[in-house]
Amino acid sequence: MAEKEIKKIVLAYSGGLDTSIIIPWLKENYNNAEIIGCCTNVGQDEDWEGMEKKALKSGASKLYIKDIKDEFANDFLFNIIRAGAVYEGKYLLGTSIARPLQAKHIAEVALAEGADAICHGCTGKGNDQVRFELTFKALAPNLEVIAPWRVWDISSREEAIDYAKAHNVPLGNITKKNIYSRDWNIWHMSHEGGDLEDPWNRPKEEMFQLTKSPKNAPDVETEIVIDFEKSFPVAINGKKMSGIEIIAELNKLGSENGIGRSDLVETRVVGMKSRGVYETPAGEILYKAVRELEMLTMDADTLSMKDNLSLKYADLIYCGKWYTPVREAIDAFMEKAAAFTTGSVKIVLYKGNTIITGRKSPFSIYIEDLASFGESAYDQSDATGFINLYGLSTGVTAMVRKGLRANGGQADEIKATAATFHDK
Repeated sequence: MAEKEIKKIVLAYSGGLDTSIIIPWLKENYNNAEIIGCCTNVGQDEDWEGMEKKALKSGASKLYIKDIKDEFANDFLFNIIRAGAVYEGKYLLGTSIARPLQAKHIAEVALAEGADAICHGCTGKGNDQVRFELTFKALAPNLEVIAPWRVWDISSREEAIDYAKAHNVPLGNITKKNIYSRDWNIWHMSHEGGDLEDPWNRPKEEMFQLTKSPKNAPDVETEIVIDFEKSFPVAINGKKMSGIEIIAELNKLGSENGIGRSDLVETRVVGMKSRGVYETPAGEILYKAVRELEMLTMDADTLSMKDNLSLKYADLIYCGKWYTPVREAIDAFMEKAAAFTTGSVKIVLYKGNTIITGRKSPFSIYIEDLASFGESAYDQSDATGFINLYGLSTGVTAMVRKGLRANGGQADEIKATAATFHDK
């Protein structure tokens, strides 16, 4: 059976160098197919007014620009906050969590346009190719996926710029001197490449775009109170806000106070190690605040199970497995577990530190009378029987391993010792 001829391609378009040169490359290699761009706005800093003009001048027939910031905050970011999902102990998933949502909207445009294929500008070394393509497989499995970076001869930023010039692709302020690869949305900014590729190199201060250095942060504390409903933030200092407004305000406050920087060597989906530096001020504040509220409202077994599932959830997000039954099942657990994670957390922001100074909830299972060192309803003598039963296995194991084995004259000693447990 002959392969279907590709006449129309929807491209995940960012307006950057890579996706701009993909447009003429696709037309050259796919018999002058129609190229439709789809740009998804999750809060990145772009020249939105000039975006369509640039895409059309590069050879696209049209460009969709979809503002999905609200959906990103409410249906994606708040889910990872509730889950406490952190990849490899440090990464707050800023890029990872955006890709499934962006890919969903690109797939929807492709289906609505009757396209034959979807194209993305991810490299063959990175994580994003996996995240985009797993979403395409889940939502538009019949469409072919084209990944130019895995097949074309362009192998460097310099070659990409030369290709753009040869094909009259507008470059704007793109130059060969821009050494960092960055990703930016309402949640974070990431930095990779350049001098960061040597993990021994300290990041240069001028590299950071979002946060102040802690040493340049104010010498005065900033105290805030964040209100939550079922683990989702709803207000700051008593003022109700939308999801985007809360994230923007916490990014502003956190950035001013030198909060949110993270430097890590992580394991990519494809297996290699890579070094990235992330700025996620609102994320650092919200993760810590939610955790404090959980400690006040969540029972030990639920908290333990949540901690276990958080690790799996983070791995799923990092690997692009958002549209999967297992992610949906874990989210169902997280929603149930957070049913009573409602209340307020008081936080001090100071020179790179996020300091929890108070927490309260109408559903608190912290009972001051029980926890008090003074007089309370708790009968301390009850602890004797509890410890005897709780420590039975420990005691028996210790006796056996210290030579009190049930043979010869030592059998009676074992029985006598065991009887003391029974008597107590």
